[in-house]
Amino acid sequence: MPLPLYLLAMAVFAMGTSEFMLAGLLPDIASDLDVTVGTAGMLTSAFAIGMIVGAPLMAGLARNWPGRSSLLGFVLVFLAAHAVGAATTSFAVLFATRVVAALANAGFLAVALTTAATLVSPDKKGRALAALLSGTTVATIAGVPGGSMLGTLLGWRAAFWAVAAVCVPAAIGILKGIPARRVQQDAADGPALRSELAQLKRPRLLLVMLLGALVNAATFGSFTFLAPVVTDTAGLGELWISVVLVLFGLGSFAGVTVAGRLSDQRPGLVIAAGGPLLLIGWPALAVLADKPVALLTLVLVQGALSFALGSTLITRVLYEAAGAPTMAGSYATAALNVGAALGPLIAATTLSTTAGDLGPLWASGLLVAVALLIAFPLRGVIAAGRSSEVLQ
Repeated sequence: MPLPLYLLAMAVFAMGTSEFMLAGLLPDIASDLDVTVGTAGMLTSAFAIGMIVGAPLMAGLARNWPGRSSLLGFVLVFLAAHAVGAATTSFAVLFATRVVAALANAGFLAVALTTAATLVSPDKKGRALAALLSGTTVATIAGVPGGSMLGTLLGWRAAFWAVAAVCVPAAIGILKGIPARRVQQDAADGPALRSELAQLKRPRLLLVMLLGALVNAATFGSFTFLAPVVTDTAGLGELWISVVLVLFGLGSFAGVTVAGRLSDQRPGLVIAAGGPLLLIGWPALAVLADKPVALLTLVLVQGALSFALGSTLITRVLYEAAGAPTMAGSYATAALNVGAALGPLIAATTLSTTAGDLGPLWASGLLVAVALLIAFPLRGVIAAGRSSEVLQ
């Protein structure tokens, strides 16, 4: 894979760390800014909503800009938002910086997904996506635990400054490593924006976006609420929470890496093999969560299966949106973040049921089951190559 892909992945690492580490910093933020933890939790919602809205909005605004300039601009805005957030004493200002950071993150990821596909041959989009998303998986392995630990030792502001600092080499890497040519097409040379948006009427594209959102909802529904499963159900100490998160991250890295080599030519194999296993895994984790060895093993496996299946479906979004060369990345980003936003909300409703802390695991199983029920009768569509005309 070309070096520029890994430079983009460095920025994705910083952004993924910022998105996921917030959960461990909320109590400290609430105390410091004199708000309740519930109010501080609005920062997470603000980021998720900003990502969903920002993906198509920012991609639409940046579609006629040079790719390198767009990517660099989004990274610098993201850096500035974290610097302001780290320095402010106002919750309202911090809230605003999270919205701005989310918009920059969404815009960057939308453009980066499109850019990544142009840096490789047309039949290697899956491998390019895997390289790019490795930044997110490394964030769950090292960035999130590291950010939480930094917040514990030096306060939440230090974690925000650290994210801003990581953006500096990422920005330099983009400036030096991304080709200066216009990666995105001018409106005069490519489809009009209206034509690209019209691609969203295609059933096949909507299908893979829906499936990607459902699988990602299952992933983040359980990932968000793993901590009480570790400490209450399994009876492990709080330090084991970081261990479990790292294991999930290691699994996700392995899943993305393996799927990246299969999702271009054999997506049906990934979905047919990984889908049922993922479906079995979430209920199995719920049943065996009180056994630490089983918990640690299944968390690793579920991380691998979740990201293997999810990244394969998002790769299909890029293929199915080939008629929207400047907006395809935003469609993939929106699908990912609709799942990331709705998954925890759905999972949270189960916490007050008899399932308790294990409710999110059962909810994740149900979400995957829905995805497979939708996918099974249309498996030929999902597994089809780029030339398939089914459901056109």
